[in-house]
Amino acid sequence: MLHTPAYAAASARSALAPFTIQRREPGPHEVLIDILYCGICHSDIHQVRDEWGGSIFPMVPGHEIVGTVTRTGDHVTKWKTGDIVGVGCFIDSCHECDACREGEEQYCEQGMNATYNSYERDGSTPTYGGYSTHITVNEDYVLRIPASLPLERVAPLLCAGITTYSPLHRFGVRPGDRVAIVGLGGLGHMGVKIAKAMGAQVTVLSHSQGKREAALALGADDFVATGDPGAFKANALRFDFILDTVSAPHDYNAYLGLLKRDRTMVLVGIPDPVPLSAAPLVMQRRRLAGSLIGGIRETQEMLDFCAAHGVASDVEVIPIQQVNEAYERVLRSDVRYRFVIDMASLKGGGNG
Repeated sequence: MLHTPAYAAASARSALAPFTIQRREPGPHEVLIDILYCGICHSDIHQVRDEWGGSIFPMVPGHEIVGTVTRTGDHVTKWKTGDIVGVGCFIDSCHECDACREGEEQYCEQGMNATYNSYERDGSTPTYGGYSTHITVNEDYVLRIPASLPLERVAPLLCAGITTYSPLHRFGVRPGDRVAIVGLGGLGHMGVKIAKAMGAQVTVLSHSQGKREAALALGADDFVATGDPGAFKANALRFDFILDTVSAPHDYNAYLGLLKRDRTMVLVGIPDPVPLSAAPLVMQRRRLAGSLIGGIRETQEMLDFCAAHGVASDVEVIPIQQVNEAYERVLRSDVRYRFVIDMASLKGGGNG
């Protein structure tokens, strides 16, 4: 076993603090990865503070991992020492169900094994995430990082990037489509960049005018402040596709009214339950759908797409010693647009 420095939360009321975890030596089909960068996702905060229930402590968060392969198992064929790779939101699945066989491991019918706050396939070994110096992963759940992508800016692509790419791709956004992105946070800013790279005409929908300048700087063609009187009426039947990234409660019915006939709105945020009327769907034969990250194959496709189009996350890089402050800043929306931890700040030892 490898003694591995990490940062962990001991309970839902605890700050993250230095901790030591045990990583196993690579099995026959596993690789050991030296973690270089790990992104901070808002879901890290939800789970560390047990806001979704069922959190497993001690918890080492982090599912936006970029690093270098330092050791491989005897039967590994996909990777070699020195490869720059990534690990996203899950590290295993059953390999046998329809979803897994079709490359949709995130929808594994037996449940995917999340990178942290979960258990491995044995049902008893807890998973620990990327706020650590190393991780051991099955070779089939590792991703190739294109050489042209800046490593610190690629880390959030493994969650925010694939979460927005997958619905834009799967629901067939085409050049010239009028696409609306609801919200301009960690997910929304990636939605803007990826939709633009697909050739869409992109409009950001945000409650106030405060994010107009930032939206246009990211490449959006237009901005609508939905809190302005008459905003929904003025933009009725305007869009071919709406990607809703907001996790706070808001009126789905109003946003559905912005879609053209036969068009789709996809949710990637998960707010508390909100009222939904059948009328906005029925009257224009609209669709309301949801989407969850992507499988390994699609995530690799997303990384290659981003490399081809020069797309990466806008990030603020921090040492891990600032992680608790970063969590508070995320809650204040005081980051443009994702924090990424430079794991060099942890290497050289940790306290158990």
